[in-house]
Order: sequence, then C-alpha cells, then structure tokens
Amino acid sequence: MSKIRAAITGVGGYVPDYILTNEELSTMVDTTDEWIMSRIGIKERRILKEEGKGTSDLAVRAIENLLEKTGTKAEEIDLLICATITPDYQFPATANIITDKLGMKNAFSFDLNVACSGFIFALSTASKYIETGSNKKVIVVGAEKMSSIIDYTDRNTCAIFGDGAGAVLLEPTTEELGIMDSILENDGAGRKHLHKKAGGSLKPASHENIDAREHFVYQEGQPVFKFAVTKMADVSVEIMEKNNLTADDISWLVPHQANLRIINATANRMGLKDKSKVMINIQKYGNTTAATIPLCLLDYEKQIKKGDTLILAAFGAGFSWGSIYLKWAY
Repeated sequence: MSKIRAAITGVGGYVPDYILTNEELSTMVDTTDEWIMSRIGIKERRILKEEGKGTSDLAVRAIENLLEKTGTKAEEIDLLICATITPDYQFPATANIITDKLGMKNAFSFDLNVACSGFIFALSTASKYIETGSNKKVIVVGAEKMSSIIDYTDRNTCAIFGDGAGAVLLEPTTEELGIMDSILENDGAGRKHLHKKAGGSLKPASHENIDAREHFVYQEGQPVFKFAVTKMADVSVEIMEKNNLTADDISWLVPHQANLRIINATANRMGLKDKSKVMINIQKYGNTTAATIPLCLLDYEKQIKKGDTLILAAFGAGFSWGSIYLKWAY
C-alpha cells in the first residue's frame, strides 16, 4: 500500500493596504532607512489600521483567497489550524472565530502558538492528520497583527514587524510529493531574551505594567540574533543530511523572514551558492511572524514547479526552531 503524505495543493495570502515605510518610521523613533536596511533588510511593512479588525480578519481574507484559487468550498474543510501569537482574544481560539466567519461548519479548529516558528510547527502537525487518514482537506494559516503588540517608541523592535496572513491547503497524496520530513526543536531557556512581559497568568494586566509598557514585544537583539543564525542554519543542514540531500538537490530555500543576515547565513551554511534559490520578501512585509513562510510561497508560487524540492526553515521565541523538507505537488 502506498504511503499517504500531506501535499500543499494551494496557497493564499493577504496583507493590509497601509504601508509603513522606513521614512515614516524615522519620524516616530530615532532610526533611519540606511540603519534598518543595513541591519535587517526591511524597506517597509504593512499595518492593519482598520478600527475593530484583528488577526482573524487577516486570516479570513487570506483563506478566502486560497479557497477561491483552489475552487474549494468552506464546508469541505475538515480541520483548520491557526498559527498566531496575536489572537483576537485570549480565548476562544482565533481558529474558532475564523471557521465561524467563513462558514466552515464541518471543520474542527485550534490555535498553535510557537511565535515565528508557528507555521512550521502547524504545518508539521497538520500533516499528521492527513497521514493517518483522519482528515482530507486541512488549512494551515499563519496570521499576525503584530502592530497590536509593538511599541513604536522602541527602536529595537518597531522596525522589524508587520501585519499579514498566509494560508495553505493540505490534501492527501500517494505520489512521491508533499511533506517528506520535519525537524522541530525547542529551548525554553531562551524565553528571557524574547517575550511579552505582562498580560499572561504570571503577570496579569494592571495599571502598573501597562504604564511600564510591558504589554509589548521585549527583545534582546544580540543573543536572539546569535542563536537564530546558528539554529536556523543548523536545522536546515540537519534535515538535508538526514534525507541525503545536497545543495544541488534543493530547488528553493523558504526561510522565515526575520533578518536578511540570518537568511543569508542559512543559505551559505546549506551551500546554496545560487541566491536566486532563496525566497526573500522581507523588504516588502518585514517580519510577519507566523505568516512569513506562506507569504513567501505565495509571492514565488508561479516560479515553483511540481516536484521541486523545498526546505522550509524558521526560528522564533521560545526559543523554537524547525525545518520541513517537502516536494511541491502542483
């Protein structure tokens, strides 16, 4: 009997209309276009400005795009996983809200919080539901309204993040296509370098911690950068070695879009001399956390061919990191 694998059969996405440029950002905080471009590689990022709109609204637009492109009806979806660290509410799950807004009456759904590694972890999790035969049409969406937790007076973080959503449809295949392997890793000791200080059960919301601006992203740039450069590159090479892949076998590297220097370091460690094999859109969207990888797949979709070998790699808060080896199915 042929092995069942989970294949990506479609990709969709959405980013808000409002563009926050480096020039505008420099009027809000002490920074410059040259400083941001040389250290991070971001030119602009999208911000959801509409009143009363949250992460679920970004996800809904991305999934509507996906359903339309694939000719799929909402009621055909039997599972939806939303990777996010900016849920509409602490509860219920944003995934539950998305399925309600889209009329996905036959889908169960849940959120997955692994920060910037969220899409990798969610995609690997979703693949298991397909492989066991319990689900036939699964959507994984990475969606973030990062602007809701960013302090625009903090030059260490405000230039990095943007809002957006990207989604993929997973379906079973018995061809030598789809998700072939994954590696997922964590080191909880890294949490002290990258987290949101208040708003959880450890430090519930209060006037004091709101006044202290502790409900925004806190990041210690240097330790995070050093760890990310090492781990994202290591896990990409590890999955290649585990599956006997060489640089020549790789059609595309799809890296999390956190920092252009981290992306380049990962490509170099993998031996990818041809940088046109590396998907990059950080200059347009910044770091949309769980949405970066599916938004890359969307931007490059027309260039990817059936049977292409892709390595997806990410690093995020936790610390968390991971990679996926897949063969493109369409």
